Amino acid sequence: MTKNDYIKNELLRMMSFWGNVASAAGIIVTLSLSALDYVVAPERFHQFFIYRIICASIIALLLLLQVYYHKKNLLFQYSIFTLVTVAVSIMVSAMVISFGGHQSIYYAGFFIIFIYSLGFVPFFSLMRTVIFALLIYSIFFVPVLLFDNITNVRLFINNNVFLLATAVTAVLWRHYNDKLMQRNLSLEYDLSQEKEQLKMYSTQLEDLVAQRTKELAVSEQKYRGLFDNASDGVAVYDGNGIVVNVNRKFCELHGFPVEAIIGTNIRVLDADKNDAEKQARIRRLLDGESMIYEGKHYRKDGETILLEISAKGLDVDGSVYIQAFHRDISDKKRLQEQLFQSQKMESIGMLAGGLAHDFNNILSAIVGHLELLADNDRLDGDARRHLNVIESSARRAGQMIAKLLKFARKGSFDFQPVDLNSVVRDTSELMSKTLSHRNVEARIELDHTIPHLMGDTNQIEQVVMNLMVNAADAMPDGGTVTVATAAKMFGREAAQIHPLLAPGSYVILSITDSGTGISAAIKDKIFDPFFTTKEKGKGTGLGLAMVYGIVKDHKGAVTVASQVGKWTRFQVYIPSAPGWQPVQAEFPANLPPVTGMVLIVEDEADTLKFVSDTVQSFGYAVISEGDAVRALKIFKERSEEIALVISDIFMPAIDGRDLIKNFKTIKPSVKVIAMSGYQIEDFVRQDVALDDFLRKPFDGIDLIRKVNKLVRPKSLLS
Repeated sequence: MTKNDYIKNELLRMMSFWGNVASAAGIIVTLSLSALDYVVAPERFHQFFIYRIICASIIALLLLLQVYYHKKNLLFQYSIFTLVTVAVSIMVSAMVISFGGHQSIYYAGFFIIFIYSLGFVPFFSLMRTVIFALLIYSIFFVPVLLFDNITNVRLFINNNVFLLATAVTAVLWRHYNDKLMQRNLSLEYDLSQEKEQLKMYSTQLEDLVAQRTKELAVSEQKYRGLFDNASDGVAVYDGNGIVVNVNRKFCELHGFPVEAIIGTNIRVLDADKNDAEKQARIRRLLDGESMIYEGKHYRKDGETILLEISAKGLDVDGSVYIQAFHRDISDKKRLQEQLFQSQKMESIGMLAGGLAHDFNNILSAIVGHLELLADNDRLDGDARRHLNVIESSARRAGQMIAKLLKFARKGSFDFQPVDLNSVVRDTSELMSKTLSHRNVEARIELDHTIPHLMGDTNQIEQVVMNLMVNAADAMPDGGTVTVATAAKMFGREAAQIHPLLAPGSYVILSITDSGTGISAAIKDKIFDPFFTTKEKGKGTGLGLAMVYGIVKDHKGAVTVASQVGKWTRFQVYIPSAPGWQPVQAEFPANLPPVTGMVLIVEDEADTLKFVSDTVQSFGYAVISEGDAVRALKIFKERSEEIALVISDIFMPAIDGRDLIKNFKTIKPSVKVIAMSGYQIEDFVRQDVALDDFLRKPFDGIDLIRKVNKLVRPKSLLS
């Protein structure tokens, strides 16, 4: 709505209101002045009363029209009001003419008409006001001029002057009020517009506040949801360490309810003892540095939990708080330690395998030359006794090397379905006397529903025996060793038991003793080769190392748990073998007799001399070569003469497998015997076609038996 429309509407409203007031007042005044007629002009009372009744009736009729049609336009309102004014003016003019003419005192009624008509009703136009005033004055002046004989000119002039003065005053007063009213209406309009604008701004502000409040509530809800449902424990504490807020996961990690944690100092939960380091860490965080570190906290049950803590200082309204995320890494650390242990054992196994290979080469030369020396008839009895001692020691050394090779997973296993319960019963029966002499009671708890496992029976027996011996050694004053079997199917949780354990079905061997236990200081070393807590000369320290190597080679895992002074439990996990069928290797029989020379290739000079002397002592023609490159050259030149090659596998310059492939390429019919300090026969056969294999150390009888099987000299055929 424009300002002019607003003023026009207000003018219509005011005109309607004040017109009604003036009309109603006109009726009252018109009728009430009848009393004055009775006093002033009693002889005209009835006549004037009729005038007044007619005038009041006309005003009442016009008032009804005005009220009924109050929504009409402004012209209608002015017309009604003009008719009311004219009706009253005619009534007063009739009284003036009827009672005294130009000298009648009733001309004063026009003063009242001027007051009511121009004093109450707004016109908002000077011209309109003047015309209205002249209309009223003419209704007095014209009838007097037409129907009255003016005899008292001075009185007539005097009355007209008073009337005109009153009219002019009323017109000016009306004009002033109209201007004032118009200005007020204009101000009201401006104020109403400002009010509407303010109302609109207020509504917009309320909407904005409501929207911001809703967004804040949503943000708070999101924050609270993220905070409470975080997968890590979250704690917020001030610069003094006082906890101000924690989430649900933090409470779960520590086992305390939220009300027990908030308000306490974070140091109460910290199990680390270095207070100076903690204080320095808090200072760095308060200075704005973000940190990731590992810590140990107490739980409600008294146990400790290992945590990875990511913390940073936050400035909140001028105060610095520390927000710390706590992640439980106990399982991660345990898996890391197991993985490190596996990697360490792998490295030690590789080292042990390399050492065993070199020792086997040395032992092969020692044992071989002892055999050659034993054939010397010039040795007396003492010399032969010394030779027997040397040979016995060498063979015991060979057995130790064999154990190292087992640990290093270089041994050859005959995998078959194995009944673990039978192995446990047989081994326990075998060791019953040994355990009873040590005052150790063996308890057997077998699960008769377990499946067979896939393994080498001899090696599984070795695992059971070594663990039982280890348990007996841990109980110097006697005790109880419990051997139990079980089976279980593992899913993803297999990695929680051991990082190298794959999901699947496993047979479980548990051996528990009531002995001295294993301290944390040596727990990571018990599977190391040659590590032992026994007195010097009481043990080699290879028992548990062999257990670890055998189990690892069976694609299983071994774990240990212990409480010092109370008990120790070893658990061995080996995959089960339901429905496994062995595959029998097929070797050709009835080899055709072959004669010819024997080429011997060995980089160890002592071993080369032993093999050459032994083969040559049985009447074979021998070519000995310590260099694989020269041996290949010789074979190319004399391949027609060479019927058999005896070659080491691990040699410098050319690998034995590659050398054998070259021999077979040049002469496919040549027979080959491979030698190695490792038990890798099956591994080598995957690459080349071997005719036989010798594992170092070997004696002359084994060597000649294999040679005779492949090469038949003419002296034996005659």
